[in-house]
Amino acid sequence: QVQLVESGGGLVQAGGSLRLSCAASGRTFSAYAMGWFRQAPGKEREFVSAIKWNGRNTDYSDSVKGRFTISRDNAKNMVFLQMNSLNPEDTAVYYCARDRIDRRTAITTTEVEYDSWGQGTQVTVSS
Repeated sequence: QVQLVESGGGLVQAGGSLRLSCAASGRTFSAYAMGWFRQAPGKEREFVSAIKWNGRNTDYSDSVKGRFTISRDNAKNMVFLQMNSLNPEDTAVYYCARDRIDRRTAITTTEVEYDSWGQGTQVTVSS
């Protein structure tokens, strides 16, 4: 079972930036797509971004497209989420997750297709 540990969350003013990191255990990290999801208070968890196992393709929700950038370092078993131009609507607990299928051809944005989750890191954006 892979373990995922997020870090990098915090309190930032609107317009600011944060970089989230997710460290994964295990030797098969490079074979799986990785995703970021978030859950705001009183709302369901939603897809934010994902990156293909080989790093060649990415996907973003419309709400973060153009502001967030996902990347990965397979040599270090890490995935990152650079978040720029943050606004209060981005306030949420952010989770990284691993795709349940290795070397999937296309990125999936569906939560149920991710079967390993981190504990989450809180991001709070003040106005």
